[in-house]
This record gives sequence, structure tokens and C-alpha cells, in this order.
Amino acid sequence: MADYDYDVLVIGAGPGGYVAAIRAAQLGLRTACAESRETLGGTCLNVGCIPSKALLHASEIYEEAKGGHLTKFGIDFQGVTLNLDQMHAEKAKAVKELTGGVEFLFKKNKVTWLKGKAAFQDAHTVDVNGQKVTAKNIVIATGSSVMPLPGVEVDQKTVVDSTGALALPKVPEHMVVIGGGVIGLELGSVWRRLGAKVTVVEFVDQILPGFDGEVRRETAKLFKKQGMELKLSTKVTGVTVENGLATVTVEPAAGGAAETLTADAVLVSIGRKANVDGLNLDAIGLELNKRGQIETDHSFKTKVDGVWAIGDAIPGLMLAHKAEDEGVAVAENIAGQTGIVNEDVIPSVVYTMPEIAGVGLTEEAAKEKGEIKVGKFPFAANSRAKTNRDTDGFVKVIADAKTDRVLGVWIVSSLAGTLIAEAAIAMEFGATSEDIAYTCHAHPTHAEALKEAAMAVQGKPIHI
Repeated sequence: MADYDYDVLVIGAGPGGYVAAIRAAQLGLRTACAESRETLGGTCLNVGCIPSKALLHASEIYEEAKGGHLTKFGIDFQGVTLNLDQMHAEKAKAVKELTGGVEFLFKKNKVTWLKGKAAFQDAHTVDVNGQKVTAKNIVIATGSSVMPLPGVEVDQKTVVDSTGALALPKVPEHMVVIGGGVIGLELGSVWRRLGAKVTVVEFVDQILPGFDGEVRRETAKLFKKQGMELKLSTKVTGVTVENGLATVTVEPAAGGAAETLTADAVLVSIGRKANVDGLNLDAIGLELNKRGQIETDHSFKTKVDGVWAIGDAIPGLMLAHKAEDEGVAVAENIAGQTGIVNEDVIPSVVYTMPEIAGVGLTEEAAKEKGEIKVGKFPFAANSRAKTNRDTDGFVKVIADAKTDRVLGVWIVSSLAGTLIAEAAIAMEFGATSEDIAYTCHAHPTHAEALKEAAMAVQGKPIHI
């Protein structure tokens, strides 16, 4: 039997990688994790999920205070001002606490952090900053990075990607967001609330590709009402920068007359691509699929014995929580246990205000599979939403017409990201809409809207 330095070597310390490493160590495997950043946690903790949520939260509080939205509750602010430096400082503090927390967990679980980029020499050997490291099992968890827009140079000053948009030193007068997906809408909403004019340019005819059609239409109305300009079915043909001002040339996606937009900030957010460059996959004979991802079987094995892959590096939703679940599963599979991830029940959340969340099938996709029943309930009829003056949005439950099994749930609400967890649990256990409808929900809560939407599937909601 070959003698290896480690039982498991994880390449990448993002949500998937660090979770895989910790779980493998918990299972008694000698574990190391190669990571080239100065801090652990990957894109999510350092320049993604966590700092963006800090800015989203802070900007929401600022807009409530500045815009007079609290006056109706008897809270009257005068002279509200923005301290952007402090907002950034608080964001950085949260990031430092969480990345430091992961480093503590590595030490607690005796995971060795190999600082540097890893490149394969063979299926059980990698080079990390000139150091040869061997492992019986190697897990690729390298995550993803911003997809570039051909012909558009990101300078992180005027033209920024998501990382740059988290660190702008001043509020832009006009921000053009290229791409109407999750990241563009979240970061665009931050700067709109802080005072920028925001224009979103999206190639297809609706924002949020992949989301339920009714949700896409409803949220577009809400964003327009908030003051965000949406230029749909529009493509960007060029971006030039002079003296800190960008000229963005756009035209109809189907072709037509061009127009120009002038902005002092342009955010490029057209998607993400798997981080596989530099891994030297040729050395182990591992090819990529057409989308530049690594293919695996259901247990996260690649076609190369001893090499596994998870997270954004493989097909599927590019979400931190998906990667985390896969991190647990791959470690358990390596240890000889049974690690499973139900890819059909992974929630997606857009952390705008209101939030947008979904799990399972869209109404369009469900209809393609067979006959369905749909129940909806608006937050305008929910008592807690009424008292909070927080009535935007609805809950939508999609069920199989014959079995009543829940196929999908979509929520637009300030609390959508939290509420969707109940729907995911219900679907994981194969619940019917009747199961949810007959489960007692606390009153008064936003969660009652999910119960009422489930009741509406059967045509018997109480409060509408």
C-alpha cells in the first residue's frame, strides 16, 4: 500500500472546500487543504456572499432612515447622513470575524492549511508553491470567478466586477449594471439605496434567468417602482472609459439602432466560470465539459480514480450552500459512508429588498412534466406583513395535480430567504401541499403565507 502524506487533500478553502476538509478530519482522515488566499473562506466569505450581505443590510437601514419610511411608525429622523467608510469598515469586520472563524475550525479539527496554489503532477501528487504533497484522495473545490465580457476591460475603478463593486470609495452618480442576474441586482440595489441612479442592461427579455416567470415579472415591477431602470432585451456592444467616465454602447438584442449611456461606474456581472486554470488537469487526463466544468458521478468522483470534485467546479447551481452540502457528502463518501445531495431541492435566494427565493421547479418547468395545481397567497393579506407595512410579494406553491406532492415553491418577500427553508424541508420529505396546509403555523407571522398558499392549491385559502 502506497504511503501518502494525507488521506485527503482538498484544493480550495471556499464553502465547499473548507467544509469538505473539516468533515474529512472529523471522520478521522488525515486532511490538508491548499488555499492561496491570505484568508480562508474563498470568494463567498472574502468578496462575495458575506460582504455583499453586510452592504445590503446597511444600505437597507440607511434608506429606511433617510427616506422617511419610519415616520409612519412614529420614528422621525432628521439630518441622516451616509458614512461610507464606516459602512465598509463594518463589512470588513464581519469578513475578518468569519474568515478567522474558519481558521480556528481548521486548527480545532487538525486540518493542515497548505498556503499556495495546487497543481497536479499525477492523480495522487500536487505541487503547492514548490512543495510536493501526496494524498490518497484529492478533492477539487476551486470554486468560480467572474466571467469576463469580451472587449470590456475591468479596471476595478470605473469598470468593476463584483469584487470592485463591494469596495467603491464613493457612491456613483450613475451605475450601469451589465447583467440582470442575482449578483447584478443585489449590488445594483445597494448603490441605488445609497443614492446612485442604477440602470440594469439585460440581454434577455426578463431579469433573473432561470427563475419562475411570474416571479421575474413581479420583481421587475418592484425594482422599477424603487427607481431602478431596466433595459431588457438589450446587449452591450462596447464600453470605453475616459477621465473616470464610461460610455456604454447598447443596442436591441435582436438588432437595431445603438444608443449610449454615460456612467461613472459600470458593473460587469454576466455570470461566473469554474476556476480550473492552473490545476494542470492534463497531467491526470481529466477533460472539461463544454461549459468548462469537471464532470462527476453522483458520489462526486471524477473519471480519475482518487480524484473528486465539488461546488462551482462541477455542473449545477453555483451556490455556496450547494457546495457546503457537497463538501460534507464527498468527505463521507471518501470515508466509506454514504454522502448524498438532493440536487432537486436546493434553494436559491436573491438578497434584494424584497428578497426572492425559490426551491424546486418553476411553474413553466413543472407544466412540461405534467398536470399541476398552483396556489398563491399575497403578503398584502398577511396580518404580520400588514402590521410591518411590508406587503410586497407573494408565496406560490406548485404541486402535482394527481399526487399533490409539492414540486416547487417561490417566494417574494422581505423574509423570503428564511421562509424558503420550510419549503425545502417539506420537499425533502416528499410533502404534499395538504401536509403544509394542515401544519399549524404561528400567528401572526409571515410564514402563515406559505400555509395559505398551500391551502390555495386545494382552492381553500381562508384570508383571500
